[in-house]
Amino acid sequence: MTPTDSFTAQIGRWQRNSLLVGIAGVLLAVVAFLLDREQFLRSYLFAYLYWTGMALGCLAILLMHHVVGGKWGMLIRRLCEAGARTLPFMGLLLVPILFGMGTLYVWARPAAMHDANIQSKAAYLNVPFFIARAVIYFSIWFLYAYLLSKWSAAQDRNGDERLIGKMRALSAPGLVIFTLTTTFAFIDWIMSLEPHWFSTIYGAMFMIGEMLESFAFVIALMIILSRKSPIKDYVTPQHIHDLGNMMFAFMVLWAYLSFSQFIIIWSGNLPEEIPWYVSRLRGGWGWVAITLVIFHFAVPFALLLMRSVKRRADRLFRVCLLMIAIRLVDVYWITEPAFYGQHIQIHWIDFVTPLAVGGLWLAVFFGQLKLQPLLPLKDPRLQGAPRETVAF
Repeated sequence: MTPTDSFTAQIGRWQRNSLLVGIAGVLLAVVAFLLDREQFLRSYLFAYLYWTGMALGCLAILLMHHVVGGKWGMLIRRLCEAGARTLPFMGLLLVPILFGMGTLYVWARPAAMHDANIQSKAAYLNVPFFIARAVIYFSIWFLYAYLLSKWSAAQDRNGDERLIGKMRALSAPGLVIFTLTTTFAFIDWIMSLEPHWFSTIYGAMFMIGEMLESFAFVIALMIILSRKSPIKDYVTPQHIHDLGNMMFAFMVLWAYLSFSQFIIIWSGNLPEEIPWYVSRLRGGWGWVAITLVIFHFAVPFALLLMRSVKRRADRLFRVCLLMIAIRLVDVYWITEPAFYGQHIQIHWIDFVTPLAVGGLWLAVFFGQLKLQPLLPLKDPRLQGAPRETVAF
């Protein structure tokens, strides 16, 4: 069996296991829907936002890689392409949210007609326009994912270096368009849960967060795959170090944006802005906020400052697992207080829906990953790396 066949078989096993987890989660989610439709939709929304963020983060990293052209992106490029190609599937999974809009979103209920604040935003916050915007978002995202994957595969076949410039020319304006569409998407899907509140930094904060979780995911997976050839032959300590630096940069940027939003709103102390943080800093939610400060910033900040962590694959892998887990907590902390206010409520369905959506997403992801070689071998930027031993 060749190394490529061995990798394909291993990825196939991961795909089957993920699918089994996803199917089991879906069966439990169906039971949850029958028992408590409202709670199911709340839990499903938070799980959907997390895993859609993973796919969108992969697309953002891919666009950024083609713009800056660094070697750091060569080892994770195919992982990001596979993640970006899952976006049509995530568009399909948006359907339950669209059917449950009246339950999830205050502005989509008939009673909103009597709220002057919501009515002033009715030209934007209405069901037909909400659905139309979602279709536009996913169409744009998938177009970029499709074209970049198509040209990357073409380069594998013919080695045409002109395709590098073609992908860069598409990705440069694509980053701007991606930023705009994701900002509006997060305003629609999350911020509009509380339509009386607003923040101009909200979309950027959430976008950086999703890129951080995607970096953690693809770096962790790359480290696992790099234990064997052919990826092992290209991974160097410098690659590991550069990827650790990228994750560190986005973690610091997330912390900067999050703290900036907090300090501006808290110091302003305006009645239409401050309730968002009051709900998330009192009761049990305050302990969740402290957990985020410690494990989403303080601990990874200290670890990723150390060169010995960023150049050791096994140590960086553990930091990636921490970021993947704590990002789920962050999305939960952002989303769920919109429904519960200051009183934290953790339901068993909150554990089922991430498993259901995540298992299905991973199954689709691994299915996409099998479609192309794991490395863009005919891209000249992959060649010429120093051959040092990577410590695991």
